[in-house]
Amino acid sequence: MTAARRSTRFSAPSLAASALFCLAAALLCLAEPAVAQAGAESGPLRMEDIFEVEIAGDPQISPDGRRIVYVRQRADIMTDSRFSSLWIVNSDGSGHRPLTTGDFNDSSPRWSPDGTRLAFISNRSGDAQIHVRWMDSGETSVVTSVTEPPRSFEWSPDGTRIAFGKLVPEPAPMIGGMPTPPEGAEWAEPAQVVERLVYRFDQLGDLPHGFVHVFVVPSEGGTARQITSGDNHWAGNGIGGTHFSWTPDGSGLVMSRDPRGGDTESVFVADTEVFEVSVADGTATQLTDRRGPDDGPIVSPDGRRIAYFGMDDRFQGYQLTRLHVMNRDGSDPRSLSEGLDREVYGATWAPDGSGLYALYDDEGMTKLALFGLDDDGSGHRVLTANVGGVGRAYAGATYSVADDGSFAMNYTTPAVLSEVATGRPGSDVRVLTGINDDLMAKREIGEVEEIRYESSHDGRPIHGWIIKPPGFDPSREYPLILEIHGGPFSNYGARFDLEKQLMAAQGYVVLYTNPRGSTSYGEEFGNLIHHAYPGDDFHDLVSGVDAVIDRGYVDPEQLYVVGGSGGGVLTAWLVGRTDRFRAAVSWYPVINWYSFVLTADMAAYGVNYWFPGYPWDHVEHYESRSLLSVVENVTTPTRIVTGEEDWRTPMSESEQYFKALKLLGVETSLVRFPGEPHGIRRRPSHHIGKMLSTLEWFRRYAATTS
Repeated sequence: MTAARRSTRFSAPSLAASALFCLAAALLCLAEPAVAQAGAESGPLRMEDIFEVEIAGDPQISPDGRRIVYVRQRADIMTDSRFSSLWIVNSDGSGHRPLTTGDFNDSSPRWSPDGTRLAFISNRSGDAQIHVRWMDSGETSVVTSVTEPPRSFEWSPDGTRIAFGKLVPEPAPMIGGMPTPPEGAEWAEPAQVVERLVYRFDQLGDLPHGFVHVFVVPSEGGTARQITSGDNHWAGNGIGGTHFSWTPDGSGLVMSRDPRGGDTESVFVADTEVFEVSVADGTATQLTDRRGPDDGPIVSPDGRRIAYFGMDDRFQGYQLTRLHVMNRDGSDPRSLSEGLDREVYGATWAPDGSGLYALYDDEGMTKLALFGLDDDGSGHRVLTANVGGVGRAYAGATYSVADDGSFAMNYTTPAVLSEVATGRPGSDVRVLTGINDDLMAKREIGEVEEIRYESSHDGRPIHGWIIKPPGFDPSREYPLILEIHGGPFSNYGARFDLEKQLMAAQGYVVLYTNPRGSTSYGEEFGNLIHHAYPGDDFHDLVSGVDAVIDRGYVDPEQLYVVGGSGGGVLTAWLVGRTDRFRAAVSWYPVINWYSFVLTADMAAYGVNYWFPGYPWDHVEHYESRSLLSVVENVTTPTRIVTGEEDWRTPMSESEQYFKALKLLGVETSLVRFPGEPHGIRRRPSHHIGKMLSTLEWFRRYAATTS
């Protein structure tokens, strides 16, 4: 389940991870001939390629538009860990080389306003700190020396200062009156006293006590000075990164916060306002005032206007965030995307202040567009599509803009995994890198075909994609895997997906679609599942299966289903309502909505936006949408796969489903991955194990042929 875009943290290797990698290697030996021959240099994708894939992200174009620095992520097979370094490439594609090396995590490269220096966050000096590199000499200095990692940062307009956000810790509550241990005694760890609604979070674990505030430090290093104060999280919700924007004269920072104060109680209550904060004395002036989120403010180049994202909160499951602009003092707020029935995000001012670059997803395609200041969004200009590249069919777009209006972006298609590209308004995009060319040159991937069909429920058009196995023969009949996206308010699209390609490499036709509730098709389509999920999306999914069967190359006796998070929910929903699938795998599902909203990290969000109220006030509503309401119908062999540190869809949800299926005599299995949060991708070997445990389960229940 998703509520916001988050970054992934990686940790050190463990004995458990090593053991899992040995298990993965053993399972490879049990695979079909396509995998048994994987020792050959070329052929279809194989599971070990998870260690070979690289991801290009956060491309930052220099102010003069001549160079691009980006983050290059890789996996290390010896330590079973993930690392990231910074690479640079000229805008004509030449000079592609690393800026940083080593087994570290370097991220968030940002050019100084004059393009002579590059700031970034790295753990190469120990704890994560802001570093600055002089681009002419390559010399690098550590700018901060803080005990809590910087969340994100921004250069001041004159390049003399850097603003950043970080946690200001406060003491955790403790049991009072405990006696002092005798000298040399070894007592157990003390009890943890929990007094916050959101006290742990997926990917992060137990949250520290305190509030996130904004600091300013000289760009050459020195003592950081705290700008904001109080019992509020500033420039964010205290969970992810921070966002703020300097005023052109460097006197103020514009950011958002929840004016009601508090710790993480309101993390998933959409109500924030935009403020301008004086750098000199921390005085804050509130600029917006409405019930709903107003976030992501950025000041125009001339300092006269502020752009931001917001909406009037109606407590719907899916609500479009609009791009807004207002005068610097908060007057004359208006929407620039009202005429576009899509959620807009990731805005950047055009260098001349005439409009804003921004992203939006449209029918599974992420587009970069230019919005004018006198438009309602209906006349926006699309600059390019295919923005993204996170190795999955989900959105994950990043871009930046130079002073001349040219831009850099990450780039993906169904056949291109993740690269860096550049372009400018009025010209075609040029792909500059080929970081996965060495792998793809020796691998044959499945052909991806777009599919559109009607739902058997109400005739609504449904959109999806089919991956055919390498060496596809239309005269044959193949087994089919239906793979379902999570969210549920998210979208699959025309983007490279490693997991689905790995399934196709095993000889399956893979179908993935955007059933009702998916984003990028407008607010009305997204809200077809408001207070009704899971529900009629069942018909959208099985209609897609029927549409592919009608093409004549799928064996209707060899159907399988898998999905993660919200897709795990729908997997359990499908097998609770039909027995046409031979086997199912539910990755990290929600099974009991009552227990979910009382145990998950996003509990408050679920109560406020996905349900009409508290579970004890709406017992029948919660239970009718629970997967336990249809569990007695299940006859399909079903495996559940979940990480033991998944706080988004906690392990207790999977355990409930496993025990229910066991009690009913259904063939089932529960696979638990140690140390893994939601998604099971922290360790590359665990990612392999997730895929192998799925395909092994499908093979176990494959139909025998005479």
